[in-house]
Amino acid sequence: MHPAPRALRRAVSAATIALLATAVGCAPQPEDKAAAPSSGSAAKGCAQGKLATKTSGKLTIATDEPAYEPWFKDDKPTNGKGFESAVAYAVAERLGYGRDAVVWQSVPFNKAFAPGEKTFDFDINQVSISTERKKAVDFSSGYYDVRQAVIALKGGKAAKATSIAALRDLKLGAQVGTTSLDYITDVVKPKRQAAVYAKNDQAKSALKNGQVDAVVTDLPTAFYITSAEVTNARIVGQFENRGAAPEQFGLVLDKGSALTSCVSGAVDALRKDGTLARIEKQWLSDAVDAPVLK
Repeated sequence: MHPAPRALRRAVSAATIALLATAVGCAPQPEDKAAAPSSGSAAKGCAQGKLATKTSGKLTIATDEPAYEPWFKDDKPTNGKGFESAVAYAVAERLGYGRDAVVWQSVPFNKAFAPGEKTFDFDINQVSISTERKKAVDFSSGYYDVRQAVIALKGGKAAKATSIAALRDLKLGAQVGTTSLDYITDVVKPKRQAAVYAKNDQAKSALKNGQVDAVVTDLPTAFYITSAEVTNARIVGQFENRGAAPEQFGLVLDKGSALTSCVSGAVDALRKDGTLARIEKQWLSDAVDAPVLK
């Protein structure tokens, strides 16, 4: 699932239900330090609008379908609304590609970082940077620091949990291939096998139907789900980062791509000049306030 245009809390308090759509908590696998080596905004060989892209003069960007809020808005990556759509276009502009030169492509979440040649120049889909994934693909510098969170129905078994230990006797669920699932298996270590779903939509339905006691997603997605989709659910808490470095989402590229340093340079420049912070404030500003589970 992936959420939308204004700060979530402001959107919810204003009762703008048009703000949100299903969010895909797709933060995958345990992260190592940030991402690909940073390279400054104007790395050598990164001629504006003249990179060695899949299609000359065009920049092909991929994401999953549906494209959920707050990461995208109205399931339309092309509209520039939602955190990741806005980031994608900001990176494209830094690389010298205007909106009319950006081509969007639909690629399933797991396929984006699977081994093999890619059909896109980079993928943006809440893919967490990890050592394991780096064996198959390249990552840009991280564009968003994220934590994982637990969602449960109000009044349910998991709703009052205040610690990781309190979650171990419960039935937990998450999307396949995600960091969310890793946190269940590696951090919570529940006594019952986790329920694994192809999409966060399915995990959300399982929660609604009482098939699981709680689900784990990235924190912004958790805020979206509880504020706009499953309003009788609440965020139980968020997990601490594992290791010294935060979990980060990175743009996914072909292994050994000639574009990696250029894309990382663009992300670094957007972080340095405050663009990423401004985009985050616009689309994700309230998705940070939840108790920490220890």
